[in-house]
Amino acid sequence: MDTSASTLAAPAPRRLRIAIIGAGMAGILAAIRLKEAGTHELVVFEKADRIGGTWRENTYPGLTCDVPAHAYTYSFAPNPDWSSFLAPGPEIQRYFEDVVRRYAIAPLIRFGCAIRSCRFDDTRRLWTITDDQGRDDDFDVVIAATGVLHHPSMPALPGLGEFAGACFHSARWDHGVALDGRRIAVVGSGSTGVQIVSALAGRAARLYHIQRTPQWIMPMPNEPYSEAQRAAFRADPGLIDEIRYGEHYTGLVRRFTRAIIDADAPEMHEIETIVRDNLERSVRDPQLREALRPNYRAACKRLIYSSDYYDKIQQPDVEAVVGAIECIEPEGVRMKDGSLKEADVLVLATGFQADRFVRPIKVRGRGAADLDAQWTPSPSAYLGITLPSFPNFFMLNGPTGPVGNFSLIDIAERQWAYIEQLLAPLARAECALVELRADTLRAYDERRITAARRTIFGSGCSSWYLDATGIPASWPWTYEAFAEQTAKPQAGDYLFTA
Repeated sequence: MDTSASTLAAPAPRRLRIAIIGAGMAGILAAIRLKEAGTHELVVFEKADRIGGTWRENTYPGLTCDVPAHAYTYSFAPNPDWSSFLAPGPEIQRYFEDVVRRYAIAPLIRFGCAIRSCRFDDTRRLWTITDDQGRDDDFDVVIAATGVLHHPSMPALPGLGEFAGACFHSARWDHGVALDGRRIAVVGSGSTGVQIVSALAGRAARLYHIQRTPQWIMPMPNEPYSEAQRAAFRADPGLIDEIRYGEHYTGLVRRFTRAIIDADAPEMHEIETIVRDNLERSVRDPQLREALRPNYRAACKRLIYSSDYYDKIQQPDVEAVVGAIECIEPEGVRMKDGSLKEADVLVLATGFQADRFVRPIKVRGRGAADLDAQWTPSPSAYLGITLPSFPNFFMLNGPTGPVGNFSLIDIAERQWAYIEQLLAPLARAECALVELRADTLRAYDERRITAARRTIFGSGCSSWYLDATGIPASWPWTYEAFAEQTAKPQAGDYLFTA
């Protein structure tokens, strides 16, 4: 037995009490990994009555993930039974529910428990979490897995409350409202609006797609998997790995990331050629084609993937309405040009407040540091994970992470592997607190902002990628750079307090 002084002085392992906020994709991941470690006490707080995050919240017709299904799974839990190359929303929700059952983490989750505040106590070195019922609970560590796009953005349209028909946001879909044979107006031209229009074309008596700015459309066939293919996936998981780790998919990721980080890159011009040719070939009517032609570069807004939108928008019962809205009237949508689009149902596919992240939870860190104040005018976090003045507080898919660039599951797994390494010295009782240095975030933001200005996101359009100062807020470097920087925390980036 080694009885050296260093061994005798080694502190006893510490059992941490860890709170995970959110039981969506990232919260499920953190819970599984921590449960597997079997070292700590875990509580997962979920505001809803079931898991799923964005896949629970969004149930609109046509909902489909635009990341290939086999690349949108946990690395440790492949799914051989996806019905198609791009999975529909209900299947994704069922996948996460199945993973929760398989890894038996439901007993760790407190459902119907929204969090009001997180406050760090400098004296006790604990986080106090207060839920919406006023109940307090103390934790050593907080993992904020609250998601990115989960607070619906309601448009400030005059007269919206006067509409006589059914009106709802796409993320709050009212399934009690009949759609077949009705006049439906869909406001919003992002992925959600495009998917809803494609799904409802042919069902509605009249379908208006109202869009202030049209979008570039990247053609993306969504072929169904046959039973024979699914049986092959079940028999040989290596076939799944060929899809999610193979050269075709990873090559597309590399092409896209090289394109967006350098607006003048050949890859960006290649993408622009593809989407321009898609518009030219697919839309027959010259007037409609020009109406649907964006006046900004491809991928400046989040690129839309669709195999059938241009076909559906040209159906006789569907109308593309490109222009600004004057107001909402009881009978429908009044456009700036004076026309009235009469509707029985008004769907607001107007996106989300992309700068909220853990908010509206009130988070106060060391010395009563206020997260809202630190995130004014715009939020930032080192690698989308950590913040100065907030010790033992970590985020998954936080601000400045690669949202919109890659599979968020892959990003969350890389971030979690990084967080695990920061938890290790806490668990070994080598320190009580781990906190990002303020100068680490300052230097990171200086580099990030300089790089972000050169990305395609900063090429001159309005999008949810931009922060309140007009700077693209997403990761502005390559996928390889993210993988490298999250592979291992650098000790000099952090304060480790005994």
